[in-house]
Amino acid sequence: MDFLLYTDVILLSNVPEENLQVGDIGTVVECHEVAGLETGYSVEFFDMLDNTVALATLPGSMLRIPTKFDRPAIRQEAVTIA
Repeated sequence: MDFLLYTDVILLSNVPEENLQVGDIGTVVECHEVAGLETGYSVEFFDMLDNTVALATLPGSMLRIPTKFDRPAIRQEAVTIA
């Protein structure tokens, strides 16, 4: 599937190196087309206060468009108090 710039997408696979989990919602900010390879997308992921938490380049097969059956959910990051 092709995703347009600034489209919201839902992550289909965990990306542990970016601390992203299945179901996280991001916004497509760039499209990467390379002949012979699957189209890739730079996706920016935000917290609930609109702070960027990750910018990951992912293959399109790891993303999907939200549907009317999706509901937002909250997951809290572990907080370390110094």
